[in-house]
Amino acid sequence: MRFLRLFGPALMPALMGAALLSGCGLKPMYAGGGGGAVAQGLKGVQVAAIEGRAGWLVRNAIVDQLGADKGGTAPRYRLDIRLDDKLEGFALLSDDTIGRERRTLRARYQLVDLSSNETVLDATAGSDAGIDVVSSDYATIAGEQTALENMSKDVATRIVTAVALRLRGDTKQ
Repeated sequence: MRFLRLFGPALMPALMGAALLSGCGLKPMYAGGGGGAVAQGLKGVQVAAIEGRAGWLVRNAIVDQLGADKGGTAPRYRLDIRLDDKLEGFALLSDDTIGRERRTLRARYQLVDLSSNETVLDATAGSDAGIDVVSSDYATIAGEQTALENMSKDVATRIVTAVALRLRGDTKQ
C-alpha cells in the first residue's frame, strides 16, 4: 500500500501510455526475427555494383545490413544506386586558404522487382559532414576519408530502412 502512495502518481502516466500504445497497432518491423517476412525480404535484395570508393563503401555497408550474403534466398529485388560525392571548400581565411570543407554524399536508389522489372521504390538519401582543414595535409585527407566512411554507413542505413519499410508494406498486401 505504501508503494502505491509513493510511486502511484509517477507510475500512472506510464501505465496510461502503455495502455494507449497497446491499442495503436504498433508492430515491430523485424517481428519474427531472421525468419520474419521483412528479414526474409531483405535477404532477397541483390545490390548492384556502384562506381568509386564511395560506392564500394556504401554497397558493402548495405550488403552487411541486408544479410543478403547469408545465402539461401534467391534474389527477388535488385537495388540500383547512383551516388553523387562532392567535396567543397569554404570558410576562406585571411591568407586566402580554405579553413573548412563540406563533404556531401547523395544517393538516388531504385528497388526493382526482378519478376516484373517494375520499380517498386524510387527515392533519395543523403548525408553531409564538415571537415576542418589543418596545416597537415595528411590530417586533412584522413578527415575527408573518415567523413566519407561515416557518411557511407549513414546513407546505407537510410536506404536499408526505406527498403525494409517498403517490404513491410508489401507483406501486408
